[in-house]
Order: sequence, then C-alpha cells, then structure tokens
Amino acid sequence: MCTWAGKAGSKGDGLMKRWNGVAAVVAASAFVSICLLTARPAAQIPGERPKLTQHINQADIEAGRYSLADLFFAGKFLFETSFNRLDGFGRPGATGDGNPTRRNPDQPFMTRVSGPEANSCAGCHNKPEVGGSGDFVANVFVLGQLADPVQMSIDPLFSNERNTVGMHGSGAIEMLAREMTAELHRIRERTREEAIKSGRFVTHDLIAKGVYFGKITCSPSGDVDTSQVEGVDPDLIIKPFHQKGVVVSVRQFTVNAYNHHHGLQAVERFGVERTGTRDFDGDGVEDELSVGDITAATLFQVALGNPTRVMPSDLASRARVQRGERLFEEIGCARCHIPALILDNPIYSEPNPYNPPGNLRPEDVSRPFTFDLTRDGPGPHLERTKDGRAIVRAYTDLKRHKIADDEDPFFNNERLIQGGVATDVFITRKLWDVGNSEPYGHRGDLSTIGEAIMHHAGEARPERNRFMALSPQDQTAIVDFLKTLQVVPSPRTSLFFR
Repeated sequence: MCTWAGKAGSKGDGLMKRWNGVAAVVAASAFVSICLLTARPAAQIPGERPKLTQHINQADIEAGRYSLADLFFAGKFLFETSFNRLDGFGRPGATGDGNPTRRNPDQPFMTRVSGPEANSCAGCHNKPEVGGSGDFVANVFVLGQLADPVQMSIDPLFSNERNTVGMHGSGAIEMLAREMTAELHRIRERTREEAIKSGRFVTHDLIAKGVYFGKITCSPSGDVDTSQVEGVDPDLIIKPFHQKGVVVSVRQFTVNAYNHHHGLQAVERFGVERTGTRDFDGDGVEDELSVGDITAATLFQVALGNPTRVMPSDLASRARVQRGERLFEEIGCARCHIPALILDNPIYSEPNPYNPPGNLRPEDVSRPFTFDLTRDGPGPHLERTKDGRAIVRAYTDLKRHKIADDEDPFFNNERLIQGGVATDVFITRKLWDVGNSEPYGHRGDLSTIGEAIMHHAGEARPERNRFMALSPQDQTAIVDFLKTLQVVPSPRTSLFFR
C-alpha cells in the first residue's frame, strides 16, 4: 500500500488536501509519492542523478490504487521533466523508428533532424500551456528519425517538417475515433454476412457519425473489396493523430515520441519480451519507461481540458462572431470541419482496443483505467446530453482529404510518404483550438488564419472560392468567429478534480 503525505493508504486523498496550488511542486510531489517500482541502476556521472528515480507499476494502476488526479500529475511530471543520460536519454544504438530498429552507435548523440532533439515533451508542447501546441522553432522532422546514419539536413527529401500540435481534447478525439471505427467495422461485417448468405456481391456505404468514407463490397466467398474506401485506411481504423491521421491512440503517439525525440524507450515495445533485451538502445540504462509510466503520461494528455469558446464582451463583436459562425456553415466549411460530433459513451478507457502490437492493449490488463470526459479531470469538460452522451465540438470529421492542387500546391510541399498517405492528403484539422494555436498549416509556416483559409485547395477549393467571394466584412466575421475557439489554460491547483 502506498503512503501519501497526509493520510496513509488513501489513494491520494491525503495529498489532495495538502496541495498548495503550485502546479510544479504538486506534480513533482505527486509523482515521487506514488508507490513505484525499484529504480534501475544507471552509469554514474559525478554530481548528477537521474530525474526519474522511480517508476509507476501498471499492476498498481489496475488494482485501483491511484486516482485520476494521482496519475494526471504523475503524467504531467513525465511530460515536463527535462531528462538526462542517467534516465536513459539518448538512443546511441537505435533509430527513432517506432519499430525497434538498430543503428550504428557511432553517430551524434543529438541531432535536430533525426533526433533525439528535445529533453522534455514540454520543450515543444507549450502553447498556451504545457500539453499545447508549439511555435515554428519547435517543428519536428517527421521520418527523419528513420535514418541511419542520422540526417543533418532539413531537405524535404530526408524528412517532412511539421509543426507541433496541441493535445488538449485528445481524449475525446480518441474516443470518437474508436466509436467511428466500430461503426465502420460493423458495416463491413454486415456486408460480408449478407454477401455470403445471399450468394451475390453486396455493396454498402461506409458512414460513421454521418461522415461518408466511401463504399465497401463483399463477394459471396466473403472477400472484401476496399477499392472504393476513402479518407481512411483499408483496415477501416480511424487514426486521429498526426497531421496525416496515421496514429491510432495517444498511447501509441506517446511511445513513438519518447523514443523519437528523447531516446527513452518504453518496455511495452522495446523491452525484453519483444526485443530480447532490457537495453535495446545500448545506452547502459535498462527498462527506461515502464508500462505504468506510459499509462500516466497518456492519461495526462487525454485528461487535459477540452478547447472551448472565448466570446468577446461587447455586443457588436459578439454579433459579428455569431454572423461569422453562420457564414462558416453557409459557405460549406462545416462539410469537413463538422462543428460537433456526438460521443455515445463519454467514459474514456485506457488502453485502446485498436492499438497495434507494441502498445498496451485491453487483453494485457486485468481492467482498464476509466474516467468520465464530461465530469472528471481539469476541464473544460465535454457537454453532457440528457441521454448521457457527450458533444465534441472539435470542428473535424476525422477523415483524410486532398487539400492541394496544381493551381495552389502550397500544402503539397512534402516529398516523403508517411503511413501510405499521399503527400497532398491530410486529416481534417481540428479547429476547436485554432484561436490560440498559431502558427498554422501542417508546417507552421502561416502566421494568420486568413492565410490558411486562402491556401485551401483540392477538395476544399469550392469553400475557399466562396470565402474569397465574400465581402471583406464577412471574411473578417468568419476569422473573428474562428478566433473564439481556444484552449483555456487550466487553473493552478487540484481544485479541478472532484
């Protein structure tokens, strides 16, 4: 049983009463107070110690020994901490590939392109608060981490430069993606059953939460034809993370990022069960991040408050914003940037059932960790409907679209294909934080919302043209409306936890 400052064995209740409102102190004290696994040995550097001296035991999480508050602040510590070599920072013998891959250890210890290139997650995710987006200077060079030898050039032939995206609201987004995936899979199975039973080819539309993903056809033998599927992979799994929409869950994103950016390797993917060694990257530090560590880091991100509306106080400005909201829908922007989607079950559960191998899955745990997205965590929370569902006002359809063409190839600047997705195709940007997540565009090279709108092309060209045909006053109204969609920094204390 763990012992907290205040009350022994209270699962954090004693500590909750003692939080003093200083988030950094709370985060650190919460983390080091949790019942943890024995720290692993590390090569000693005179006068230095690892920042992460203990690890969270996943079995203790499953046993219900920790509250959401406990794990949120433990995860916040893991997100904010500036790691060093004694923690296992760096990966001399491994690339940043999400699939465990060896590399020649005789390479630079840190490099801006291939990584590791950041000592903490918060080094990039920090606008308007920890867990948020990042400035252009914090861009990441996607796919550069696969290189061996490491790349020192930002040439687009070697990597895709991307701006840092915010994680606020990611819990709601992940749950939406799970429900949409389940809907698509049900349609696929129903189509297969009908085809086998009828002895003929059967085709059905793929529609999840009102979003059209093309068609699927099954033969009498049960073979599935996905050639008419659009906006999602043939496996029909909605992958809502990364600007290409190629990562299933925040957990997968987190395991990838710790290895890529910090050289910290998660046991669930790089540990002895999958690689045959406890030190895959050969830096002398074993079992760098436990399964429980990754759970805590994931829960911190998915429990961050959802973006919300920040309305102007004067009546004239409010009226202009409301007109802009109407115009946004009238000219068709809401076709892809759907203002709201309904989440049937607002209970977030970790881990994700669609996680690929190398990430914790439901069959790996005795019970998942759950919390209510409409009530628990720092907030703002999702709006709960009378029938117990939740409204996710994210302004997205979680579908990939072509957004560049020959007339305006601006958004088709990349040369490397990520996850099999064409270079001019991206998942619909979630706009619910657009008001204070500048810069814009997947590369972060647009300083205003207006520029981002004007570069919409491809499938979005009709909406872009309608915007350009509006009067300057109406264009301003739309931009002013979008500026009200913001991340609101959280309060400093634990008072947001019930």
